[in-house]
Amino acid sequence: MKTDFSVSLAKIINEFSLEKIYIPGEPEDILVTSVEVNRPGLPLAGHYEFFDSERIQIIGKSEESYLSELDLEQLDACLDAFFSRTPPMVIISRGLEIPQKMCDYAQKYSVPLLRTDDSTSGFLSSLIAFLNVQLAPRITRHGVLVEVYGEGVLLLGESGVGKSETAIELVKRGHRLIADDAVELRRVSSKSLVGSSPENIRHFIELRGIGIINASRIFGAGAVKLTEKIDMIIKLEPWDADKVYDRMGLENEKTEILGIKIPSLTIPVKPGRNLAVIIEVAAMNNRQKKMGYNAAHDLLKKLGMSDAIDDSDTTEGNVDVYK
Repeated sequence: MKTDFSVSLAKIINEFSLEKIYIPGEPEDILVTSVEVNRPGLPLAGHYEFFDSERIQIIGKSEESYLSELDLEQLDACLDAFFSRTPPMVIISRGLEIPQKMCDYAQKYSVPLLRTDDSTSGFLSSLIAFLNVQLAPRITRHGVLVEVYGEGVLLLGESGVGKSETAIELVKRGHRLIADDAVELRRVSSKSLVGSSPENIRHFIELRGIGIINASRIFGAGAVKLTEKIDMIIKLEPWDADKVYDRMGLENEKTEILGIKIPSLTIPVKPGRNLAVIIEVAAMNNRQKKMGYNAAHDLLKKLGMSDAIDDSDTTEGNVDVYK
């Protein structure tokens, strides 16, 4: 699947310590745009009907064994047909020996040829995971991302509502900052969002009245983190006396970002409320819900009000331990 984003060959080489056999030009200028990876067993045998030339091609022991059984004329025809479709790169796994003819055809059609000592399956899974992150659909949201008790909490709200101040208090209480002001969100799978900070503002926080501070310099390297999965969203808003806020926690509000629904809460901000403590409790409660326990449901059952519980309103993928 081709995406609107790209990753350079140089970055792939550095990430996996690949051996460069042949590179037609500068690795920084060679771009990969597909998250899909292919083992070309059928194409090498001559079946190219569904061959996607945008995919990285991985040649392992099975493909190498097939090629070694071909005579010189068949090998020439096979490699010529394969490399003429100019895949973005061909990677040989298991440190296998590379036939000279493969190098010749790679040079003829200017296809990068590399090698890794990793097993084919292990390298394939690692490469797919890497490409899913690098080429993931993404958006940037105004907010703050923190890790609280292992839960990735995205704080949203209008400017001046107190997101950065709350993040500082959480960091002082032993939690970690991922991003302030701008949070880059990537959809790395059909169920997961991962957040990070743009590199140029990473670990900087703006505090009104103080200015810009560097959280990693003030609080230490243990107070910051590069990326974190988004487990819940907390929307901070000024207290509205006329608004009815959820006091039981029976309603499982969700916010959809990039097609993924994330559990969310709306917390009113009022002088005297300790938002850092409230967010800590919210993170722990969210973890309990994922483990199958809902305190509001438990209380209603103890009060004999089970009929008020909507059984369909439980955390998806978890088991209600009281059924």
